[in-house]
Amino acid sequence: MAKSVTKTQADPSEVMVKRVYSDSSIETEKDILAIEEPLEIRIAFYTKGRLETRAISITMRTPGDDFYLAAGFLFTEGIIRSAKEISDIKYCGKIGQPQNTVRVDLIKSTSIDFKKLERHFYTTSSCGVCGKSSIEALSTGAQPVAINGFRVSRPFDIHLMPELLRKSQSVFDETGGLHAAGLFDREGELIDIKEDVGRHNAVDKLIGAQLLEKNIPLNDKILFLSGRASFELVQKAVMAQIPIIAAVSAPSSLAVSAAKEFNITLLGFVRDQKFNIYSGSE
Repeated sequence: MAKSVTKTQADPSEVMVKRVYSDSSIETEKDILAIEEPLEIRIAFYTKGRLETRAISITMRTPGDDFYLAAGFLFTEGIIRSAKEISDIKYCGKIGQPQNTVRVDLIKSTSIDFKKLERHFYTTSSCGVCGKSSIEALSTGAQPVAINGFRVSRPFDIHLMPELLRKSQSVFDETGGLHAAGLFDREGELIDIKEDVGRHNAVDKLIGAQLLEKNIPLNDKILFLSGRASFELVQKAVMAQIPIIAAVSAPSSLAVSAAKEFNITLLGFVRDQKFNIYSGSE
């Protein structure tokens, strides 16, 4: 498993709740909640010989693996192309205050596409951008996934993944409130797992870890999602060149279209010893 460069997930928060039962009895008990805090991602880059810093994203996330999250976000959104373009990653802000701002310093030769910094990221299903435009925008910064003979010969391996992922969700065990993204090899072995309150954050943390370990492209790996497969998660898999995405829940129509466009095998409803193949059955 990739070694973390930042702290692991934040300790869950404890609250007291009143639990109401079907017989109308009420008990006061302790409950555990997943932490949710904002993270601002900033980049420092050189323009005309001068160092400039700019905030490019604010996301609500579960604290922990923040450097992976920042690196993964920059990579999957096409702002950087490899870990070689990063010279440093660090927290900003005063000592003793919450570490909710991360700055990624880029090397001098990094070329920035400023249009990508105008926050036209597809972060919600209601962003007002049509599906065709979304896929065309992805096409400008990504190539179809190169399979290179990668195959999963035993469906049995796929059927085991939900249980393997679930057993590794340490924070979910305490809170029941986190999404997970897991990376598996062709033999069905779990390589790494990341958890977060946001599906997209969990995937960015996972891909960011592999990016900083210089393991990209991931064209012999499988991405497994604890929830549904949306377009933005397919987009991130395309950028990391992951050939197979499997999800416990359903894919969206745009996710299926993007998977077909970029040569990704997309599996949905992977649970209860069955799954649906939406693209790439070969």
